Amino acid sequence: MRVAVVGGGPGGLYAAALLKRADPAREITVWERNAPDDTFGFGVVLSDETLGGIADADPAVHEALRKEFVRWDDIEIVHRGTTHTSGGHGFAALGRRRLLEILHARCRELGVELRFRTEAPPVAELSAAHDLVVAADGAGSRIREAGADAFRPHLTTHRCRYIWLAADFALDAFRFEIAELPCAVPEGGPRPVAQLHGYPYGPDASTVIVEMREEVWRAAGFADPSMDEEGSARKCAALFSDALGGRPLRAHRSAWNAFRTVVNDRWSQGNVVLLGDAAHTAHFSIGSGTKLAVEDAMALAAALDGVPHTRSSAPSHAPARSSAPASARAAAPAPSHASASAVGSGGQSSDGPGQAAVALGGPLADALAAYESRRKPVVASTQRAALASLEWFEEMGVRVDQPARQFAFGLLTRSRRVTHDNLRLRDEGFTRTVEEEFGCPPGTPPMFTPFRLGGLTLRNRVVVSPMDLYSSTEGVPGDLHLVHLGARALGGAGLVMTEMVCVSPEGRITPGCAGLYTEEQAAAWARITDFAHTSAPGTAIGVQLGHSGRKGSTKLMWDGMDQPLDDGNWPLVAASPLPYRPGGQIPRELDRTRMTLIREEFVQAARRAAHSGFDLLELHCAHGYLLSGFLSPLTNRRTDAYGGSPRARLRYPLEVFDAVRAVWPRERPMTVRVSATDWAPGGATAEEVVEWARSFAAHGADAVDVSTGQVVQEEQPAFGRSYQTPYADRIRNETGVPVIAVGAISSWDDVNSLLLAGRADLCALARPHLYDPHWTLHAAAEQEYTGPGVSWPPPYRAGSRPPPTGRKS
Repeated sequence: MRVAVVGGGPGGLYAAALLKRADPAREITVWERNAPDDTFGFGVVLSDETLGGIADADPAVHEALRKEFVRWDDIEIVHRGTTHTSGGHGFAALGRRRLLEILHARCRELGVELRFRTEAPPVAELSAAHDLVVAADGAGSRIREAGADAFRPHLTTHRCRYIWLAADFALDAFRFEIAELPCAVPEGGPRPVAQLHGYPYGPDASTVIVEMREEVWRAAGFADPSMDEEGSARKCAALFSDALGGRPLRAHRSAWNAFRTVVNDRWSQGNVVLLGDAAHTAHFSIGSGTKLAVEDAMALAAALDGVPHTRSSAPSHAPARSSAPASARAAAPAPSHASASAVGSGGQSSDGPGQAAVALGGPLADALAAYESRRKPVVASTQRAALASLEWFEEMGVRVDQPARQFAFGLLTRSRRVTHDNLRLRDEGFTRTVEEEFGCPPGTPPMFTPFRLGGLTLRNRVVVSPMDLYSSTEGVPGDLHLVHLGARALGGAGLVMTEMVCVSPEGRITPGCAGLYTEEQAAAWARITDFAHTSAPGTAIGVQLGHSGRKGSTKLMWDGMDQPLDDGNWPLVAASPLPYRPGGQIPRELDRTRMTLIREEFVQAARRAAHSGFDLLELHCAHGYLLSGFLSPLTNRRTDAYGGSPRARLRYPLEVFDAVRAVWPRERPMTVRVSATDWAPGGATAEEVVEWARSFAAHGADAVDVSTGQVVQEEQPAFGRSYQTPYADRIRNETGVPVIAVGAISSWDDVNSLLLAGRADLCALARPHLYDPHWTLHAAAEQEYTGPGVSWPPPYRAGSRPPPTGRKS
């Protein structure tokens, strides 16, 4: 098998070494356009997990690395002059140049041909002349771009600038330090802060990365054309002189860059496969670039283990194997293979990977598919964590006023890879001080710390999220609602929310939706609130009021979500006459008379809710329903006083809120749910939503329930663990308004982590409460908590401890 590796970074070199070690008969060549000692960046961090994989894959490389590593356990976070130290983390690092030297030596020892200062031939030529082409040519991969039609890359450029520098001394720990800059940014821009990420990689050397938002970078003068890399190094050293002890920073090919996230739909085509940054990137704040590339190399080598030679014969237009020495072949001009077709296209190309020139066999194709299928989920998980970390640093300016230890805890848990429970195991003392600063009574997890919302004190921070049952008859909730809400009230949550309760028959989503527009409905709700208050004392129950707008008159969810009724449709109204689905019912644009009427329907429903005994009322201004339709520029095309600017689009929802707040008992809290992003181009911006939150709070909202999306059908949500939390986080820390976080929060550890980091005040969970109505009680049992934040109903107390499992013989 002939293998071409393009790119002499750690991933490409290690892939070459492993492939050669597995089968010495393989002829492997690495093309690297830079010199052997050229490198970007300074230190490399590898996890114990990756090192374990290296030890299994190639003990010789592991032994060479082991002798070079600098190890440490602590992370130091400097916040306004105070250093907070957390231990038990475990890092290993070495110089990037030394890592390359070790891999160069191993490749030569195994017989890999290394061609430095040599541009690789066009990929079409490589794929025609080799059985396998490994594209390890970095985030700006030329091979990936040449085959973009096949690989389908997605590149996202982010909002911070960063520069890699070095210090000629060893830091004591992994250090994060925040500098608040004196420069002024444009109005509405981010707070002028910069952050230092630093770690030792040798006995007398440290990597130092300085990062700041683009607007801050410009305002601080780093964008000045006269600012060269040495000037940047001096200016950064002055910003962080305390961390550096007044010592200088050193530059080497150091430039200010904006980080780009690389994602590819496919990692291979024909006999060309992507590896490392060519296939994917992960932000440096979680130290995963080299780690991922090295792990890719191990996975590729494992997938190719035992794959036979894939050509029955060389293609007629491919060059014959030369008997000349490798050095002579390296100097010879690369052959031309004009008949090789570009990846993903039927046309001829001289610089796209080819299939026509390669009779690709089944075993190799299967191996490349296996490599991709095994690695992609692991990489996707890492990229989600990296994106969460990246976004935390992008928005760090809104958090610097947090209590010091909470800020430090938030930084440590920013990627969600480290959680409250995990950090407590690593450094119990540090975690305990954060809990004390948060206000946790001794022995009380954050989720069981009480929270005051207006005149209502919730005994814990868990909310049962609104879940539509679509099981009402003429809007009247029945026994299923009693059992559903009653069971979850008994289950220990601090607040249990109803589904969206509609304010009129025309405001229903489906014929099965519940309402509060008749006295019969109000009486049925009173039965449910009475059960909750009587059988689960200490649990609050809230009602969510809404109007479907253009998303109404549809089938029950299980009969066809968002599908129009076969018959019995009712007319729809909305901010603008835009159907939710292509070809769907076109709603009538609300005029002033109808807006007043609907506002009064909300008022009457609120009055009935108060008489029914609800403890809290939430106004539904999210998910594309009527009031949300006014807020989003994608669904509000009005040219009157209720359309256009963000403030004008807020006018009617705020009008309804004021009217409801006026009749809702003053001592009972009122919240509002918003969609913080439409997940679609041209939708509401984060800045607009922050201002809406401020406005609702100024008009009497006690909290904002922060959801996202479901506004337009063409949305593209970025699903993932607690994926909506960053929006709640920003609103809370930028406005000071209490927030309810919702969206793929599934574990009590996540709830504790989000609360303690100051990212939310309450956490709402839906699916976990469908799976387990007693989720909160079980969370208390699993944490061995028995305090006042949760109470087992007397008939259930025998279940307050997990039942014994089967005995072992």
